[in-house]
Amino acid sequence: MYARSMTIQARPSTIDAGIAYVRDDVMPALADFSGYTGLSLLVDRRSGRCIATSAWESEEAMRDSADRVDTIRERVVEMFGGGAQVDEWEIAVLHRDHRSPQGACVRAVWLKTDPDRLDAAIEAYRSQFLSEMETLEGFCSASLVINRASGRAVSCVTYDGAESLIHNRDQAASLRADASRRSGADVIDGGEFELALAHLRVPESV
Repeated sequence: MYARSMTIQARPSTIDAGIAYVRDDVMPALADFSGYTGLSLLVDRRSGRCIATSAWESEEAMRDSADRVDTIRERVVEMFGGGAQVDEWEIAVLHRDHRSPQGACVRAVWLKTDPDRLDAAIEAYRSQFLSEMETLEGFCSASLVINRASGRAVSCVTYDGAESLIHNRDQAASLRADASRRSGADVIDGGEFELALAHLRVPESV
């Protein structure tokens, strides 16, 4: 499974209109694409950072959609009122404890390691870190996406709501530092988001 993410630096005043546009216009349009398996939208209302991620059955399906998706993307950027950065990923790990409820939140962490060490980092995430993250209050699901060429990766962990996210923040930071030390991956960025749209139909992969 593969994913294409679009990170938008939106104007906070446009976020609700942007969410509505992605839900009501973008998702139905993408549903007609071969190999498309769903979409999620993360929103940080304070900073304006929004991340829309579409999932695809194969790298070929993702690449074949690129030209048609460009037109859709341009309109999304207009609605959110900001510039966009596009990244493509392989979905290396996905684990769900239960479906995310209304009001769920996501903690995302961007990582970087030597591309030659990615497989070892994936195995460590799958065999060690998932079980540790599952102990955190409100845990719903976790995913790891990777870019094999650059050695970049993103871990996203979903929680039942903002209260859980706040309560487990210190514990999550401790686990993250330990995981980084053990895996040799450097944490290069992080953020906490509202899960505005959650419609990814990606199978479990652990």
